Amino acid sequence: MTIKNKVNVTIDGRNFTVVGDSSEDYIKKLADYVDKKIKEMTQKNDKLSSSMAAILACLNISDELYRLKNELESLKKKAKDPMENYESIMKDLEKERAKNEELVKKIEAYKDEVLDAKRQSEQLYNEIDALNKALEMKEKELNESQKLIKKLQDKVFENQMELLEVKKELEEVLKTYDSEKNLFSKEEVN
Repeated sequence: MTIKNKVNVTIDGRNFTVVGDSSEDYIKKLADYVDKKIKEMTQKNDKLSSSMAAILACLNISDELYRLKNELESLKKKAKDPMENYESIMKDLEKERAKNEELVKKIEAYKDEVLDAKRQSEQLYNEIDALNKALEMKEKELNESQKLIKKLQDKVFENQMELLEVKKELEEVLKTYDSEKNLFSKEEVN
C-alpha cells in the first residue's frame, strides 16, 4: 500500500490541501505551474473572473497536455520500429564487426606484403645500382680496350707498312744480288 502525502498549496490566492502518492516537491511544482497559467490569463485580460481565468488556464494546460500526448505517441511509434528491429540491427552489427575484423586481418596481411615488396624493391634497387656501377666499369674497360685495339691496329698497320717496305727492299736486294750473281757467273764463265 502506498503512502499518501498531504501537501498544502496556494493557487490563485486560495489555499488547497492536495493528497497524492507523488512527492511534496512534485505536487508543489504542479500547483505553481497551474497558478502561473491562471496569472497569465488574468494579466492578458483583467476583466476575467477567477473562475473564468481558471477555466481558460485549464483549457491551455489541456491543450499542452493533448499536444504532448500526441507528440509522445508519435515518438513511441518512431521508437517502436528501432526497438522491434533491435535484434536484427544487433545481428547486422555483429556481421559488420566480423567483416571489420576480417578486413583488419587482410590489412595486416597486406601490410606484411607491402613491407616484403618494399624490401624486395630495395634489394632490386641495390642490385640495379651495383649492376649500373659494374656496367660503368665495363664501359670504361671497353673504352680503354677499344683505345688499346686502335693503338694496336695502328701499330699493326705501321708494321705492315714497314714489312712492305722491307719486302721491297729485300726484293731489290735479291734482284741486285741475283744480277750480281749473274754477273759473277758470267765473268767466271768468261
